[in-house]
Amino acid sequence: MCNYPRSHIEDTEDDYDIDDLTDDMGDMNHEREMMVTNSEDGEYGQSNDKIPDTSAVDATKGKEIQGIPWEKLAITREKYRQARIEQYKNYENIPNSGEAAAKKHPGSILDGVYQTLVSTLAVKDNLLVAGGFQGELICKHLDREGISFCCRTTFDDNAITNAVDIFDTSSGAVHFMVSSNDSSVRDYDMETFQLCKHFQFDWPVNHTSLSPDGKLVVVVGDNLDGLLIDANSGKTLHSMRGHHDYSFTSAWSPDGRTFATGNQDKTCRIWDARNLSEAVHVLKGNLGAIRSIRFTSDGRFLSMAEAADFVHIFDVQSDYNKRQELDFFGEISGMSFSPDTDALYVGVWDRTYASLLQFSRLYNN
Repeated sequence: MCNYPRSHIEDTEDDYDIDDLTDDMGDMNHEREMMVTNSEDGEYGQSNDKIPDTSAVDATKGKEIQGIPWEKLAITREKYRQARIEQYKNYENIPNSGEAAAKKHPGSILDGVYQTLVSTLAVKDNLLVAGGFQGELICKHLDREGISFCCRTTFDDNAITNAVDIFDTSSGAVHFMVSSNDSSVRDYDMETFQLCKHFQFDWPVNHTSLSPDGKLVVVVGDNLDGLLIDANSGKTLHSMRGHHDYSFTSAWSPDGRTFATGNQDKTCRIWDARNLSEAVHVLKGNLGAIRSIRFTSDGRFLSMAEAADFVHIFDVQSDYNKRQELDFFGEISGMSFSPDTDALYVGVWDRTYASLLQFSRLYNN
């Protein structure tokens, strides 16, 4: 984790009341009201539809990629970045875990699927699957009218759908796997919309990842240890020990041997499925939990997103020693590489500066 001289933060606090400014890091509008002192036209608080997009040419010429008018604010970008890193409140289930790490049938309205608050979604080819906070599942073929399938996976009080993963089986059928807060992993057949497998665990499951050969599943959730299970039987094959808090994301490398897990202890750990006695690499973030991990389709790069402000890209071929850091402001709602690996897309949640950021890959000829 980056450390900055305390005097810098104290100066910022004295001038701009950063303690009040960071009470709610998810609401940058409040932060702007505390920071702006002399903006005559109020541009910083204008609605998002009045903020023009920033092109690659604009960014090359020095324009702020998010459109934040720092020149009109009473704080510089550098001082605000220092304050965010120093004072951002990372949510932890295990106190001080970050410091420790630094060391069924087609559904209907009768199933209760209406006015769904979406908690997660996945898209593959022409299929979209969205999950809800009350255990809802909604499936739609993007090339067809209407909803293809909807249901409630459970009526348990703790029913949040945490993650969805769409995949092709060895027989060519399209399935999707659902990770839920009711401590379950469910496998659905997209052709029949039938529940094929249901694995139960001792803790809420936050994310699952299926290996490229379809034989293994990484399972992480509200437990310090992750699990590697058999995709057909659900039998636990290995436990992964090393994280200091709960994990929220995972991803397999296309090589089929390596996978990664992201945790509230502010680390992403790289594992070799052939020897899970300990992680082979520990990649550290700056600010908060690692909430999203992606490998490029060629396995060359790994990207990990923190809960806010930072995305880190690692060169796998350099044994994760080479890295690039993307630095912006706002809660990160999602991240994905393009299939051809030429672009990285990052979703930023903010009432004024909500945006989809596109970063293009540069090739050294």
